[in-house]
Amino acid sequence: MASGEKKPARSRVVLTDISSRAWEHPADKGALVALRKLKGFDVLLKTMSGVFRERAWRLTLLGSAVRVDERQFARLHRLLAEVGRSLDATDLPEMYVQADPMLGAQTIGMDKPIIVLTSGLVHHLDDDELRFVIGHELGHAVSGHAIYRTLLLRLLGLGGLLNAIPGGAIGIRMVTVGLLEWSRKAELSADRAGLLASQDPTAALRTHMKLASGGTLEELDVTSFLSQGAEYDEGGDVRESLIKLSLLQQQSHPFAVVRATELRRWIDSGAYTAILGGSYPRRADDDGASVSAAAQEAAASYSVAFEQTQDTLGRLVHDLAGWMGSASTWINDRFRRGSESA
Repeated sequence: MASGEKKPARSRVVLTDISSRAWEHPADKGALVALRKLKGFDVLLKTMSGVFRERAWRLTLLGSAVRVDERQFARLHRLLAEVGRSLDATDLPEMYVQADPMLGAQTIGMDKPIIVLTSGLVHHLDDDELRFVIGHELGHAVSGHAIYRTLLLRLLGLGGLLNAIPGGAIGIRMVTVGLLEWSRKAELSADRAGLLASQDPTAALRTHMKLASGGTLEELDVTSFLSQGAEYDEGGDVRESLIKLSLLQQQSHPFAVVRATELRRWIDSGAYTAILGGSYPRRADDDGASVSAAAQEAAASYSVAFEQTQDTLGRLVHDLAGWMGSASTWINDRFRRGSESA
């Protein structure tokens, strides 16, 4: 194909009536299913967001960035429509391009979510990679992640005020750590949504490589990049494990190399192929989703993660949990025998 020739359009599967539960990480899904059962809670948070700054965010973008439409960044407008078609999302967010050389994207707002792409991202990514990123952000919007993210931002903003209240700093810290852990899992969910929207695993991997390297692929190697992720997972001694924990507790996003590894693992599990084949939950059944089942799935996902990890601390926690489970079984058995003989 000549260098200036446009690539032929590739057909993508339309995932009719797909529920966001199809792409949500178990730890993310458990929280979201519970939240959706609390009728009126989202309305309260949306009202709070409107009071705080949601309208100001949109006005700032209107005055300082470029809104994507049929005439401005028409290529991005087309990609958003394609992504919406794949995920069967008819109510698409507004999208803006903001002057910023860094590679980044975010979805803000709860009442009417807005996707913001940086100019650096638009400059460095090709159409296939941008389709993955836009699908990632649309996944955030459809899942309703902005509700939790807004709550997290509010708590971070209130940190200084609550420090003056006895016990307030500890309470806010515990909640914030939990929300940051949720936020990292929400990013893994959105990566899955991006892949389902773009249906191009290679482009998804290239995107993470560009995010990690600052936009260049010429001197990168896929095998070496994924080996990095495996080395990070394996960790080292307990000291390195503790360092990783201290680094992660401050992060709202997993590291780019880790995200690539996690997405590869999800693909290898067969879940991605099954969804493209039509095996996925439907939006029509969302109201009947079980909170307890989602919670059990979340707990199981952490158990499997600990089981599979090569990280020293992860193995230690898993082995300790297994020992405690065995000890509990032994104690219960002793008490049962004692009561039977009494």
